[in-house]
Amino acid sequence: MTINLRDHLLAALSTLSGVRDFHIHVLVSAPKKSSSLFPFAKPRPKIYLQDILILLSEQPTPAAPRVLVAAVEAFVFNIPATSCAVLYVCKVDSTGQSSGKSPTTCLVRALLTFYGDPATRPVAADHLWIQLFARAQGQYLFPNSADFQNKRPLSDVKLCGWWKRVLSQVAEEIKFKTDSKAVAKPYYLLPGYSQLEAEYSLRLSSVSTSDSDGPSWVYGHPYSQSDIPLPCPIESSSDKKAHNLGNYIPYFEDDPKSRFLDEIAYTTDGDGVRSPARKRSRTTSSATHNEEANQKKEGSSEGKQSQNTKDERPLGELGKVTADEFWERMSFRQECIAGAVTGFFTLIISTSSLCEDAARRSIPSPLAPQPGQVSAQLNKRIMTSLTTAVEFSTIERSVRATETLESAIKGLCDGITCGSTAPPPSTITRSEVAIGRQTPEPEGSSTSRLLVPPSTPPRQKGGKVLDDVSPNPFPEPVTSLETYHSYIYGSVSVSNPIPARVDGKNIVDGQDSSASTTVPQVTILTARKKKKRND
Repeated sequence: MTINLRDHLLAALSTLSGVRDFHIHVLVSAPKKSSSLFPFAKPRPKIYLQDILILLSEQPTPAAPRVLVAAVEAFVFNIPATSCAVLYVCKVDSTGQSSGKSPTTCLVRALLTFYGDPATRPVAADHLWIQLFARAQGQYLFPNSADFQNKRPLSDVKLCGWWKRVLSQVAEEIKFKTDSKAVAKPYYLLPGYSQLEAEYSLRLSSVSTSDSDGPSWVYGHPYSQSDIPLPCPIESSSDKKAHNLGNYIPYFEDDPKSRFLDEIAYTTDGDGVRSPARKRSRTTSSATHNEEANQKKEGSSEGKQSQNTKDERPLGELGKVTADEFWERMSFRQECIAGAVTGFFTLIISTSSLCEDAARRSIPSPLAPQPGQVSAQLNKRIMTSLTTAVEFSTIERSVRATETLESAIKGLCDGITCGSTAPPPSTITRSEVAIGRQTPEPEGSSTSRLLVPPSTPPRQKGGKVLDDVSPNPFPEPVTSLETYHSYIYGSVSVSNPIPARVDGKNIVDGQDSSASTTVPQVTILTARKKKKRND
């Protein structure tokens, strides 16, 4: 029997130290057609998208209330044409309200290992691309959690070092489980930093001394290698005009690469303002009229051919900018070098040499929903409630928010419309009525909008990047309480001893944590004070 994602995460959490109970909610949406990963690719491949939202709450004692401590948002793209899958880790956040060691690292590592291991991977793909963009912020998914005094988010350099360490552990674990038959190739790039500067910065931020034993990281981007196929199929052609940057760089939500791709694609808009065509002078001769009619027919046919040729060409400057030039210019982007260190990380896991399960290969359609999956609308509603209807600035508010979200998930699975996330009604005054007659302003003040991190703007209409309109032959999955208890919700009681000091060192998760806590000895020298003479 194949283990599901919820049970795999609970098994990993059961190894944490301390005495506490973990409660997890795993929401994985059913596959749907999507064109958002490679919107500028021509021709566009068939891609199927799944949304993942994981909420983890903690209970120190059976009598204590539950409190959310960690959350992960990710997306899985399946490209059957190249037998590739892309796992994009969008956001990872914690509230800082855990009673023991934070379970965030264990949760993220277990999620990546579940999709990286071919024995548990729920997607029929030989190659997995794990990609993410590391940017340090006070909060990602839990509103106002940065105001909690015990939350200590990682700095920019430490966050990049943490992601590199987690991905190294995932690569080593996948190699161990597959007897070194899986090929793992990690890449990373810190815009604005050379390789020596990046290695030195991450080495200083790392508390582990065994980085040399892990996989060999490549400083750069993975879109020039040819050992593992790229996610988007590329037609082999010797013609330089066939190059299209949109077939190489993926397009993710809230990612600097996406905003830069938009600028390159719409630098020269071919559908912009054009000069009007010159009008022909009127003639009364029938012969001249026939000649003009023939010329119009020839011109229309030539126009159609040129229009078809134009539609096949890449948008804007995508046909001129190479992948190397793209990443070189990314180092000069303001959001990548604006006083903080950011990082792009990619881990490619290729398992094409392993024997695949025949049952997995016999899946009739990648759109067929699997047991335990929910509709995309349910996932979206919970995500909206998490980011807009609750806050986590104090423990009391976090307890109320946890109860609201967990009851909403259970209620939606049972078919109950949960209205607890809506604000309470209030009495409307005359001033509010007068304000309501005016043009509504964007939500939030100008000060709050300035603090919001940059996001991808809506695409221009001139690009003619259309979504797939073909209907899904499979109906949306209908959730029930049986689905909720079998696949979505789960809990595990942890009662493991806290690692003790061994030979003067704290051993935590197989690593020496004393390196970050040991204070170097300082030798204090005493000086004899010279006495003054009394005259």
